[in-house]
Formats: sequence, structure tokens, C-alpha cells
Amino acid sequence: MRLIVAGVLTWTLAACNSDIDNSNSATTTATAAGVWTGTDSVTGLSVTAFINANGQATFIRGDDIQFVGTVQVSGNTLAATVDGYSNFGTAFSDGSTYGIGTLSGSVTTAGTLTATLTFTTSDNSSVTGSWSLTYDTQSTAGSSTAAVSANYTDSVSGAVVSITSAGAMTSQSGTNGCVLNGSISTADSTTDVYEISYTYEDCTSTDAVLNGVQFTGLASLNTSASPAVLGVAVTGSSSSAHYGIVSTLTGS
Repeated sequence: MRLIVAGVLTWTLAACNSDIDNSNSATTTATAAGVWTGTDSVTGLSVTAFINANGQATFIRGDDIQFVGTVQVSGNTLAATVDGYSNFGTAFSDGSTYGIGTLSGSVTTAGTLTATLTFTTSDNSSVTGSWSLTYDTQSTAGSSTAAVSANYTDSVSGAVVSITSAGAMTSQSGTNGCVLNGSISTADSTTDVYEISYTYEDCTSTDAVLNGVQFTGLASLNTSASPAVLGVAVTGSSSSAHYGIVSTLTGS
């Protein structure tokens, strides 16, 4: 009898384990990679997100505040810890320029992305958000250094930014003297999201604080615009401050 009971129990446990394994293997995790656009129902401002294949994400609010972090997706559940940066020369409502927070929400592949923002500035002010975004078909345009190679004009500084087919970036501003040197690359050629890295030198006046700061971030090339427009969002930190820069570069 003991042998019979033991055999039945062993068979039952094996069957249960088999069911569990099959259930787990059937779980599909969505991807958040791409360009997403929508609104924040709390502020009424637009929100644009660049998310690359590795989950690196930049959410850009309509006032050019950036919320930056690495998105984790399990099934359709999305979560991230984010750093928040006001755009250079501006500040949060309490005068601070940086803070930390979290995002939680859901995403469907090439569909919709919703997220709730809970955020606190470095001066301890609370910022909340409720974002509803949809996948932008611009995402499927793909990416390559050859595709983004061109001369662009910065809509704010008027500086001409040159990008070679190898991804080298250079610029010099006649307004503030800033010399930019950096690179643009892509981790996934099937998605219209690029990785950006650059530094400034020789900046003068109030922009001198940017000299030597390493900026990194993401970009996306809108080829449906004529001429094409490269949207860039980068952040960086010095020993004493945090900086965010959102740029619109129009091709020539």
C-alpha cells in the first residue's frame, strides 16, 4: 500500500509541476521599445517617451522636464525608478532642478503605455503624473548612423550640429561659444531610437557651468517632417549640480 500511495503522489506532483512549467512558459513579456506620445492628465502637458531595446527610457514632459531611468517590464506590468531634471535654465516650481521618483503602469507591445508618476524634488516638493501614451509609428522607421548623418540647426542656440555617417557629432555655437563633441549610435536598428553622448567645452557666461559635463541620453529622427527633425534629450551631472537639455535639431 505504501508503494502504491507513493507512486500516486509522485505522479500527481509531477503532473502539477508540469502544469506550472507550462503556465510560466506561456507568459509573454511585452516590449516597451519605441517612441511614445500622449498626455499627462494631471498637468495637461504633452509627454513624449524614447525607450531603447535595453529599457533605457527618457520621458519628456511638455515643459521639457525629463524623467529618466531603466524600464522593467514583466508581462504587461511596467515599473521604473527615475531621476528628474528640469531643462537647463529652468526649474521645478520650488526652484529646484533635480529629484527622484518612481513610475508604475502597464504596456502593450506597439500599443499603449500608461504610467503613474510619484516624484519628489530635491527641495522635497511632491510631483505627480498620470500618463496615457500610444505607440508612434515613427518607431518603425528604423535607425542607423547613415540615416541620421546630416547637418542640423539647433532651434534654441542656432548652432549647426554636424553628424557624420560614422556617428561623430560636432558643433560650435556663435552665441555662447560652446563646442560640442560626441557621438550618436543605435543599439537596435529596427527601432527609431538612438543613444547620444557628448560634452561641451569653451562655453561662456552662464553656460560655462556646462563645460566638461558628460551628457548622455536618447534621440529619435522624425523623417516624416520636411526637413527631418532630430529630437534629443540628454542629462548630466557635475560635482555640484544636475542638468537636463532637450534639443530640437532641424536638418538642412
